[in-house]
Amino acid sequence: MMPDLNYIKLSDLNRQIEEIITQNFGGRMFWVVGDVTNHTHKHEKNYHYFDFVEKDPYSNGIIAKISASAWGIGSEKIYNFETVTGQKFTNNINVLLLVSVQFHSIYGFKLNVIDIDANFTLGVLEQQRQATLSRLVAENPGFIQKAGDQYYTKNNRLNHKIVIQRIALITSQTSAGGEDFRHTLDSNPHGYKFQIDDYFTVVQGENNAELLVAKIIEVFNSQIPYDAVVIIRGGGAQTDFLLFDDYNVGRAVARFPIPIITGIGHQKNETITDLMAHSPTKTPTKAAEFIIAHNKQFEENLLLFQKNIVIKSQQFFSYYFQKLASLNSLIVNNSRNIIAHNKDGLVEINQITINTSKSIIFNRRSELTAMASQLASKPKIIVYNRLADIKNIAENIKTFNAQYLKNQRSYLGHYVSLINLMSPKNILKKGFAIIKVNNEIISNPDGIKVGNEIDIILAETQITSTVKDKTTYNGNDFNV
Repeated sequence: MMPDLNYIKLSDLNRQIEEIITQNFGGRMFWVVGDVTNHTHKHEKNYHYFDFVEKDPYSNGIIAKISASAWGIGSEKIYNFETVTGQKFTNNINVLLLVSVQFHSIYGFKLNVIDIDANFTLGVLEQQRQATLSRLVAENPGFIQKAGDQYYTKNNRLNHKIVIQRIALITSQTSAGGEDFRHTLDSNPHGYKFQIDDYFTVVQGENNAELLVAKIIEVFNSQIPYDAVVIIRGGGAQTDFLLFDDYNVGRAVARFPIPIITGIGHQKNETITDLMAHSPTKTPTKAAEFIIAHNKQFEENLLLFQKNIVIKSQQFFSYYFQKLASLNSLIVNNSRNIIAHNKDGLVEINQITINTSKSIIFNRRSELTAMASQLASKPKIIVYNRLADIKNIAENIKTFNAQYLKNQRSYLGHYVSLINLMSPKNILKKGFAIIKVNNEIISNPDGIKVGNEIDIILAETQITSTVKDKTTYNGNDFNV
């Protein structure tokens, strides 16, 4: 038999616990700070279930945990919180909740959410953001400075190229914002063309900041001369943008040597990346519109410059046309005045010239007559003398030509005798011979080898022989 035990039913125990909790916590509410984990939202009933935890600030380990839920007024407060902060009520956010303590015999111990302080969450995020900005300025004075509320970085001091066409786009591969950006550029009403190179990465979640920094470095290492780098993502909750408040991301953007345009999709305020970048815009579409407007401004400036050139040219031509017309009238009038003024003088000079010419011709008439007589007689004398000279020259040529031909015949006879003496026929009669190798006359003994067949041609005989020996000969037999 089992011994008698003093026990109670579980429901009785739970009732006692409920009474104690109700006596001590009933009607009381507490503002409690903690982190949300294991969150679940039942959309059809608008119920929230989650674990409310406290983490060790040094190890990030959980040191306290309790179940919590929100419905009715609590769910409405959470919805208002999301509207005000832009932050989705989800895991891993630090919040300040107004809660009541409840115990149910079936569902156990839990906290019931009455309210949530949006300002607390915004304050925590802003404190973190301001601390990061202060660190950026303090640790990077070479390329980040602050003057008043304005941040001046190496990147936002750069000048955009006059036309932006080649773009490095950093975004998520599945980002709708990337599609919006491309569509806006491709469908621009001005027909501008763009070359866009994609650098895909994760663009949400503060734990992915290193991936974004690596992608920025990849753009730099490509050494491609981009006109601009564009960083975009679509809208989302506040925590989705926390990686754009990361220290390393802000530092990489601030020192980047190519102008960076942002279109992060955060409507309420600027991220640290926006503050460090050259040209922050609110959305991917706005980023594309900024680029189109930039190029349009260049086109308008160019057209205005063209218009000014045309106007200035017309003004220039009109001014100098009037000057030329005035100068032409002045020349015509002055010419007429000069001609009228000197007309009498010209008539007098013309009369003097005529009279003087007549007088000179009259005075020179006798001289001209004598000269004409000489010109008529002298050519006949000259021609007669030259004919006599030519006749003498012809006689001399006949005489010297016969003597010259006689002398040349003697020279030719002498040369014929020499040629006959030097002919091969006479040479061979003197005992000399001609040697042929392979039917070719050879004079260089180096071309004759032992064993060669040679032809020896004498005055009246040809001998064919084979070379059996070859020695050097000093030529003493011909010494005189």
